[in-house]
Amino acid sequence: MKKSILKTLESEIQGNVYSTKEFREFYSVDASSYKIVPKIIVIPKNERDVIRTVKIAKEFKTSVTVRGAGTGLVGSALNTGIILDMKNFDSIRLGKNHVTVGTGVLKGNLDKVLEKSKKFLPPNPSIGSFCSIGGMLGNNSSGSRSLKYGSMIDNVEEITFVDGNGKKIILPKNNKKSKEIIKITNQIDCKKFPNVTKNSSGYRLDKIETINDTHKTIIGSEGTLGIILSAKLKIKNKPKKRILFVIEYNSVIKAATNCRDINKTNPSALEFVDKITFDQINYKFDKKSKCLLFVEYDDKIKSNEKKIHQIITGKIVKKLKTDKEIADWWKYRDLSLHYSLKSIKKEKRIPHVIEDAAVPLKYLPKLFLILNKINKKYNTKSIVYGHAGNGNVHVRLISERKKISIIKNIANEYFDEILKLGGTITAEHGDGLARSEYIKKQYGAKNYEIFKNIKKYFDPENILNPGKIITTKSTIIQNLEEL
Repeated sequence: MKKSILKTLESEIQGNVYSTKEFREFYSVDASSYKIVPKIIVIPKNERDVIRTVKIAKEFKTSVTVRGAGTGLVGSALNTGIILDMKNFDSIRLGKNHVTVGTGVLKGNLDKVLEKSKKFLPPNPSIGSFCSIGGMLGNNSSGSRSLKYGSMIDNVEEITFVDGNGKKIILPKNNKKSKEIIKITNQIDCKKFPNVTKNSSGYRLDKIETINDTHKTIIGSEGTLGIILSAKLKIKNKPKKRILFVIEYNSVIKAATNCRDINKTNPSALEFVDKITFDQINYKFDKKSKCLLFVEYDDKIKSNEKKIHQIITGKIVKKLKTDKEIADWWKYRDLSLHYSLKSIKKEKRIPHVIEDAAVPLKYLPKLFLILNKINKKYNTKSIVYGHAGNGNVHVRLISERKKISIIKNIANEYFDEILKLGGTITAEHGDGLARSEYIKKQYGAKNYEIFKNIKKYFDPENILNPGKIITTKSTIIQNLEEL
């Protein structure tokens, strides 16, 4: 008699295999509003375990969904089959201008290692201390300093992963695979890709120009093309000096408009927070203030200080030069998600769906007008903060949670407007359960077919995180946790 998948995994995996109710419940949620109970949890001890898990899943026609630290906001790490928790893959090997890390390394632990060598990894999500490198690669994470240093996709040299056949692949080293990827990606219509500086939607095939770029296929793919084992990341020297300006504005539209001129001075960060967020800061702002911009420079400090005074239309309320002062004020910005949740009663929190769009910077004022229109139409309120320099804003909607049906209507309207402006439905958080159904609309039928081809090439049996990126179902309001 054929053994069950559970018995097969238990007999062949050196790491841990769990199927009890408490484990399945624990892995049924992440930081999103979704819940899907898996059948089995595997915590692999080594890469052989990962390869065996994928091969066994393929044999039993069961899905495998990789999970990092569970900090994702759109349900990317949730599924019904096997959940693969990569926390044991926590090695860190430091080189001169790069670091090779296991996929389970927490960003906070990596930061501590790099700090000793006065180095840093540029992408810095606000949840940075707690998220894993694998999750950051899966979502193509960025953060406040992506304005100058780019997202994960711009800061990786090599990726080692296991595909849907259970084959270990290193890109771009594997010449045969790289050539096949180039063949597929050469067909894409780049004009249909959003004209933005940050994009985490779909497969980022627009970033693949030569064989040396082929590893970028995996970045932002949310575990649908392969299970990442490790990555070689680019690291930078910590800047010798920094300066942070906190600028208050009496109009959100004026602040959004001013971002274009500020961006021309090449700041390392240009961030936006609204009144609900800055009301949590222990500082007396002007009563008429509606929002703040955080503008940071890490080079040409003196000349940039002169420039900022000449171009801003708001009022500088803080000029911070010491590392401690700068870090203290960045905490306020980084805690925006916490502040937004703290200021909304649980019964009024609408699940995150439209929380991560980006538009070309010239259209940032229009983005705020679109939000105003949605709030009026659906009787909602919104808390807004984000990476203004990238035209990327995070939106928290406030309404009666009973009105779940309006979420899809709001998303349909909002994303339509974003796409008309040449934007992306997600800049750094990924598609997951919340947005995968909109990818075809964003990229067009031709590119979507190419996305399907790349998926089939790496995962012919569709066992790797099915239902994410490539999907025929609407999952935006399915599987939401009970209200």
